[in-house]
Amino acid sequence: MFPRLSSLALAALMSWGAPAMSAPLVTPLQQAVAQAASADEDIAAFYRARAFAPIWMGEGAADRRAAFLGALDRAREHGLPAGRYDAATIRAEFAAVRDPAGLGALEVAMTRRFLSFAQDIGFGVLNPRDVDRTIVLEVPRPERLAQITAFAEGDPFDAVQALAPSSPAYTRLLREKLRLEELAAAGGWGAPVSSPALKPGAEGAGVVELRNRLIRMGYLRRSVAATYDADLESAVRAFQIDHGLSPDGEAGPATLAAINVPVEDRLAQVVVGLERQRWMNKPLEPRHVLVNLAEQHAYVVDDGKVTFDTVVVVGADTPDRRTPEFSHMMTHMVINPTWNVPRSIAVKEYLPALRRGGARHLQVHSRSGRVNHDAIDFSRYTASTFPFSLKQAPGPQNALGRVKFMFPNRWNIYLHDTPSRSLFERDVRAFSHGCVRVERPLDLAYHLLTPQTATPEADFTRILNTGQERRVNLDTPVGVHLVYWSAWVTPTGRANYRGDPYGRDARVIDALRAAGVELAATRS
Repeated sequence: MFPRLSSLALAALMSWGAPAMSAPLVTPLQQAVAQAASADEDIAAFYRARAFAPIWMGEGAADRRAAFLGALDRAREHGLPAGRYDAATIRAEFAAVRDPAGLGALEVAMTRRFLSFAQDIGFGVLNPRDVDRTIVLEVPRPERLAQITAFAEGDPFDAVQALAPSSPAYTRLLREKLRLEELAAAGGWGAPVSSPALKPGAEGAGVVELRNRLIRMGYLRRSVAATYDADLESAVRAFQIDHGLSPDGEAGPATLAAINVPVEDRLAQVVVGLERQRWMNKPLEPRHVLVNLAEQHAYVVDDGKVTFDTVVVVGADTPDRRTPEFSHMMTHMVINPTWNVPRSIAVKEYLPALRRGGARHLQVHSRSGRVNHDAIDFSRYTASTFPFSLKQAPGPQNALGRVKFMFPNRWNIYLHDTPSRSLFERDVRAFSHGCVRVERPLDLAYHLLTPQTATPEADFTRILNTGQERRVNLDTPVGVHLVYWSAWVTPTGRANYRGDPYGRDARVIDALRAAGVELAATRS
């Protein structure tokens, strides 16, 4: 329930009905609203359109206040900085206001608060580029005038509910956040496993610790057995799958490190995940490619359903190689691509080899054309004076493999094949110069070509067998979204967690904490 306004304020509001659209400012309240709104053009336009009639007080205001303040009371559920909105202070302000000037100032302050909250819950508390310069997502910005108008003219409870992202991924993360908070309040997952490694058949205290922890995590039914039996092995394997680890059923160092992560750290990942979902709160293309850099996995999504997926290798964790986060449109693929070696790679990695007489697989080009290796004294050049460009012709050992998938962007990032296959077997696959290497590139090509040809594999193979570079346009461009999601919940309800290969999550959670987001107290 809301505190009652003072009798003076109530009497004033009963007499200050909303005037006709063309009526002049005749009441002190309207004058106060006009003055308070003048500093913000969107808010001023909103109130001008309604002849400066209030929405937070007077007729219909009780439901609007109830809807909005109720949402503020639940802000913490979304991983938002609840103290930023301070619903208790707002209620106190309504109880204390007495004069028209105060009422007008409070009216406009409420609208500002609503728009600020709408931005936070719908599109993120943080500006991602302020957190990390490699997060270059174009976060959608709401039309503030449309937001407050919809709230004022429609059902306020529906309008407030519509502020948060409506994606299933966001909703599932909200449920996971609540689950983890309840676990944290109940003591977390218990004592960590003290053994450095455990294998099936093992016995003793370490096995008991492992079993108890997996029981509390929900991977194993309650038991008192002290042997690493088949049930425990199956539980470890399920845990490994959910955490991106090789599912061998053995609790090795990497698996135990993941098992020993405190519940609060997983909760922090979920809170970061909610913020990241808000950054992506926009309609995605009916067909799009989602590359999860934290997971090192790529998906093709058609009408909300995954229709193809593949393991990928992403940029190494160095300042000049980390793959950025951004969205773009894939317009074409290149079969039998030539690799135009980026200058940074040419001078840092290949110039020393050229000086030693190596890197013979690369063509050397001047402005006049191709130059014979033997005609150049590479020892004369430094990284700053090297005047040549390097290329690798199409072929089995080309660094881009048999195909590259192009979504032209200023970072020169794209997806491509690779002749180096061993890295796909790793649990963590951050090794490239920044582009995304695809484990199943040919299958991806067939899948992307299927909407425009009845024989995608045959068409692709015919071009591939020529050995000549060929551009193939996509009849309908495909959205590409490079994201960094270390926590998500599958449609079947399985929570998945990954590491933080670039340290971006750590920076995001630090920034969220600095903004006032509160997490549960630490437990094991």
